[in-house]
Amino acid sequence: MAESDNDRDAVVIVAHTLAHTVGTLRAAARAGRRVTLVSAPDAGIYAGPGWFRGVIDAAREAVPSARFLALLDCGDRPGAALAAIRTEIEGVIFTGRADVTRRLADMAARHSVRLFSERPIAALDLDDDFFASEAAIEQRCGEFFASN
Repeated sequence: MAESDNDRDAVVIVAHTLAHTVGTLRAAARAGRRVTLVSAPDAGIYAGPGWFRGVIDAAREAVPSARFLALLDCGDRPGAALAAIRTEIEGVIFTGRADVTRRLADMAARHSVRLFSERPIAALDLDDDFFASEAAIEQRCGEFFASN
């Protein structure tokens, strides 16, 4: 799927938890930055779209002024990608076979879901701060935005 102009302007950040997501979005909103939040690799396989939907909905409620796109990485598993599409996750990453990608893209379009066949390169991955508080993540991301 092609990137939009807004996607190109967004900073790609890998968020692993609700605290990561909310802290990142608070810092981004304060800095006036657009973000693309990406799940951990293969999170759609082991955590599932219900978990991801819950995290993103809670984050949108906590930071309604944030401008972001949320992508759930489903790896090369078509079943995980299909479940995410049916859950109407905003954006789904599927890195499997091209013929399967084409079929999933048709289904995604019918559900107004954006399907990506490559994982975007992250400017920041919060994995090392897995257990950090929301406030600590907000500070880290605020410093990141200030320096980039």
